[in-house]
Amino acid sequence: MAMSSSQVRVVDPVLTGIAQGYRQEEHVGLVLFPRVSVQISGGQVLEFGKESFKLYQARRAPGTATKRVQFGYLGKSFALVQDALEGQVPREYLRDAMQTPGVDLGQRAVMGTLRALSLTLEYDQAKLATTAGNYDSNHKTSLTGTDKWSDAGSDPSGDINVGKESVRSSVGIYPNTLLLSAQAFSVLKEHPKVVERFKYTSQDSITPNMLAALWDLQTVVVGKAVAFDDLGNDIDIWGNNAVLAYVPAAPSGLEDPSFGYTYTMQGHPLVEKSYYENNARSWIYPVTYERVPVLTGILSGYLIQNPA
Repeated sequence: MAMSSSQVRVVDPVLTGIAQGYRQEEHVGLVLFPRVSVQISGGQVLEFGKESFKLYQARRAPGTATKRVQFGYLGKSFALVQDALEGQVPREYLRDAMQTPGVDLGQRAVMGTLRALSLTLEYDQAKLATTAGNYDSNHKTSLTGTDKWSDAGSDPSGDINVGKESVRSSVGIYPNTLLLSAQAFSVLKEHPKVVERFKYTSQDSITPNMLAALWDLQTVVVGKAVAFDDLGNDIDIWGNNAVLAYVPAAPSGLEDPSFGYTYTMQGHPLVEKSYYENNARSWIYPVTYERVPVLTGILSGYLIQNPA
């Protein structure tokens, strides 16, 4: 019987465990798209609509049939993408040229590789969450003129409340998460109407946690990541946007209703056994991450474009 690629692959269990627990502090896309495991590389996205929050008539009389419910439906197709990079530990880093790198050196090589893979995922997640075409007209707005939060006369709290009510009227539950781009957060924390709300309670600078309390949200995070293309041009990954969404705090699996998920092949990211390459005079650490972010409950999201 032919072996699968996962059976052929020899995995380093210690470094794979480290890789699966890895989080880059400034990469916040997993807040909107938490990781859930899948066992196939392609299929259909389990999507959620109003039926996931419907009030069902569950009461039954003795001897009568029990109603059945099914949450979620098979929507758009998905196909996992496989990102793979190799970390390198030059032989010169070792005291003995024939010595195998210890866990510390191997871990450092893997962490650097994971940082690059995490940035790629952050870019994919941001593109999905901030593309206006993914939302219907009731779940997005683009601020212009004096409505922009960079204008002292604008009303950020009013805009957030409009987004919250739009989600609640669509799926019956308020969004609990707000992702602000760095540009959006920069103007928000200096906005006179926001500062006014805290002047009697705190002299500290406005923080995401303070905004979460102000707007009755569970989580507020700031997307600060910047990338550079092959020509050296900088890319502000989250651009000039704010995204409200409902995301379960600790999803038990892809069956939990959510704005989005990062479908991730079971056991990924994984680190294969290191090997020595004579030509590079280095130990090589292959890292593979098979995943794809997907929108599973777009009606539970609300996009605010150009707030700054």
